Amino acid sequence: MTTTISLFNMSYEKILEIDWQHAVVLYIRGKVNACTDEYLDIRTGSGIFKLPKQIILKKYVHIPYRSPSPSRKNIFLRDNYTCQYCECQLSHDIATVDHVLPRGRGGKHEWENVVACCLRCNRKKGFRTPEEANMPLMKKPKPLKSGFY
Repeated sequence: MTTTISLFNMSYEKILEIDWQHAVVLYIRGKVNACTDEYLDIRTGSGIFKLPKQIILKKYVHIPYRSPSPSRKNIFLRDNYTCQYCECQLSHDIATVDHVLPRGRGGKHEWENVVACCLRCNRKKGFRTPEEANMPLMKKPKPLKSGFY
């Protein structure tokens, strides 16, 4: 069983999805309350345990703001696994990250300078800017919105 349970803060903001085993522990220890009328039936030796599919913490947990880093995974998520030059769907074997202004020419590894790109377009662009290579970007790169990814 690979079911996940939605965990909410006391302010009803969704924190994350947790596995059902962790949710059972929180529920039995009295750390959470049910937040929905939908239940997951878990078979035990003594019968069926009804676990709510959405649980809310009894105490507020402060979650510090942290903006996501421009990692490969986050860049692909932001660009929806699409090459920003030729608009083709990317698979793991042809997916690369391209620096719009190459690092050797002063470009930094930051949200506004990195895009998802296919291997063919990355090789074609090379050490040039998109304007020099006559390869316009599909959309201007910007930071990924904060949240849980």
